[in-house]
Amino acid sequence: MRIIDISKNIFEAEVYPGDPAPVAEKLSRLELGDECNLTAVYACLHNGTHCDAPLHFIEEGACIGDLDISIFLGPCTVIEAGSVITGEIIDKYLPYGCERVLFKTGGGFIHESAASEMALRGVKLMGIDSFSVDPQGDYEPLAHRALMSAGTVILEGLNLSKAEPGEYFLVAPPVNTGTLEAAPVRALLVSDYIFWGRKI
Repeated sequence: MRIIDISKNIFEAEVYPGDPAPVAEKLSRLELGDECNLTAVYACLHNGTHCDAPLHFIEEGACIGDLDISIFLGPCTVIEAGSVITGEIIDKYLPYGCERVLFKTGGGFIHESAASEMALRGVKLMGIDSFSVDPQGDYEPLAHRALMSAGTVILEGLNLSKAEPGEYFLVAPPVNTGTLEAAPVRALLVSDYIFWGRKI
């Protein structure tokens, strides 16, 4: 069995323009004679590897605490097909019946046509190796809204540099942030294992 950590260090990950950079404050330190090491962290929930719940862009959408945790555990397909993922790419590379898909784009984005096609196919979870599924800058969050309106959850800020295209088992539950719209994730891909009689 091989495990690939596809998470980014929250303190080293690129910060989305305008979002606050994460800060760690040492509240107590063993080296100073304190009883324990104790740290407080201030960070945007959308920094580093994280999950966007539909509430991020849909007013009455599901929050993190509403999500079915089983969505974040199961067979997953990794696709590498350029920096802009279009509906044509979905038609060509995404197997029918696939519920979880991660896109290795090198910092690209998801075109609205791809988001709409994935929503129609019933994709439950979609992930990308950039900090947003939509292009950076002055844009309408078309991909976010197309996916979220269909109830699809989104993983952003993945590190797929060591993940070759193919089939894996995804383990990526978000931290339970309750009624909030996002949460940090420690995401893993597992390969070379037997799952329900099927080798991945």
